[in-house]
Amino acid sequence: MTATLYIGNRNYSSWSLRGWLLVRLSGLEFQDQTIPLFTPDTKAQVLAVSPSGMVPCLHHGRVVTWDSMAIAEYLHEQFPQAGIWPRDPVQRAHARSISAEMHSGFADLRRAMPMDIHASKRGGTQSPEVQSNLRRIEQIWTDCRTRFGAGGEFLFGAWSGADCMYAPVVMRLHSNGVQMNVTTQQYVAAVRAQKDTAEWIAAARSDPWVIDWEAAARAGVAPVAQRK
Repeated sequence: MTATLYIGNRNYSSWSLRGWLLVRLSGLEFQDQTIPLFTPDTKAQVLAVSPSGMVPCLHHGRVVTWDSMAIAEYLHEQFPQAGIWPRDPVQRAHARSISAEMHSGFADLRRAMPMDIHASKRGGTQSPEVQSNLRRIEQIWTDCRTRFGAGGEFLFGAWSGADCMYAPVVMRLHSNGVQMNVTTQQYVAAVRAQKDTAEWIAAARSDPWVIDWEAAARAGVAPVAQRK
């Protein structure tokens, strides 16, 4: 069966990064197709391939799966040996729980630090809400690395779906120069060096679209992508 993953701009689309890493981890052969986000034509183009009007969306033969968590579960069903979730039931439940928490939470962090992989921002005072999000992320990562991470550099030792779900947070922390504990800093470095993530980061450099998040925020308007 042929497989196509529809994604948004590599430099900015955090959910696309999650979906793309998950498909790579599964071992499924696929092609990706980018739909530029934050343009006047975005909604119509995405709706043509994704019922939710959002990316990522995976087309695998006759099966259409959208939303990163749904994609993770579909791939786990199709490729149970790929390591989307840990084999140990305790670890697997924990991995799913922290992934779901990422999926539904951390809204303040998302708003304050939109993913912009090749931005370089240093300093800045974070709101109490963002600080609370950061403390929780640090707690999750430190706990996983301490309890389950002995077999490798990632949350459950080996690279897994949970790491894919948190990869965009790694990008946010790195581009914003957020200082956290040693375990967290080591994890950030490991995720960025992971081969699939590193490939995505390199490809993001050639993203032809630019978004000025700060200008949009100052003007109180929705961000608009412009060609470089």
